[in-house]
Amino acid sequence: MIDLRSDTVTRPTEPMRAAMARAEVGDDVFGEDPTVAALEERVADLLGHEAALFTPTGSMANVLAVRSLVGPGQEVLCEASAHVARAELGAHGVYTGLTMRTWIHPRGQVDLPTIREIFAPDMGPFFVPTAAISVENTHNFAGGTVLPLTDLRDLREFATAAGVGVHLDGARIWNAHVATGTPLAEYGAIADVMVVCLSKGLGAPVGSLVVGSRDTITEARVWRKRMGGGMRQVGVLAAAGLHALEYHVERLADDHAHARLLAEACGVDPAGVDTNIVVVRRPDALALVAAARDEGVLVSAVGPAAVRLVTHLDVSREDAERAAAVLGRLVA
Repeated sequence: MIDLRSDTVTRPTEPMRAAMARAEVGDDVFGEDPTVAALEERVADLLGHEAALFTPTGSMANVLAVRSLVGPGQEVLCEASAHVARAELGAHGVYTGLTMRTWIHPRGQVDLPTIREIFAPDMGPFFVPTAAISVENTHNFAGGTVLPLTDLRDLREFATAAGVGVHLDGARIWNAHVATGTPLAEYGAIADVMVVCLSKGLGAPVGSLVVGSRDTITEARVWRKRMGGGMRQVGVLAAAGLHALEYHVERLADDHAHARLLAEACGVDPAGVDTNIVVVRRPDALALVAAARDEGVLVSAVGPAAVRLVTHLDVSREDAERAAAVLGRLVA
């Protein structure tokens, strides 16, 4: 099977497994795991922030990050198909009591005129106030689209003037970095708090990080434990993340090239494929998923009329070409 369902399906490479096996460990709940500390320091430094916190999942990291900016009864604004709104099972409302309002953009982009229009200042005990704006880069369900740095800077300027925070869901920020050449710290500069993931394109088995100020991360550490996310000798997982950052970032360009190949085969304009995700619009999405499976290609339906293809570390050029031949025939 060629698995294009997600870039979370990758398996650790042999060099990554070796790095995990020799990792120096300690009890991270006591703050004594040196490999975790090294990972957190490195990621914070890459993104230009003071500190970072290792978490088992990206969803937990996003909940921790957003709650650092938005209190109970306040709201966060985000794009309607953002991961925080669509794919975290309502965790933000369940755990922190916040609400969301959204804008719609077909490519998941920052729509500053609409954000200005729906933004709600604190007007006393009458209306829900906006406390933060969340953006996702790259944007998963919009097809791995990159948010232009100029738009993010304009959003940062507006948020600062309005006195609200900016949360950046950067689960695939590494893809945006490779696709555009934008330094990671420039993306980090637009956010008060952000999240990055190691277990998608970078190929680690587990792990995301919350990145922000030292005070934000100190508080997030308490909430991580409160949510059941305290981990002990977790340096064996942090070691995989360190290996991924060293060896698996630049190779993301291969995934992007493979995605464009698949897009062209499926009748999607490859010029609109920014990174490693292709969304194929089909009225018979579930039927296409089933037919592709029968021919040895796994893809996923992300809506009744949308099929998602995701390239990753475990999909070679040969795999991509074979999948393109299968999918191209089925789509035609």
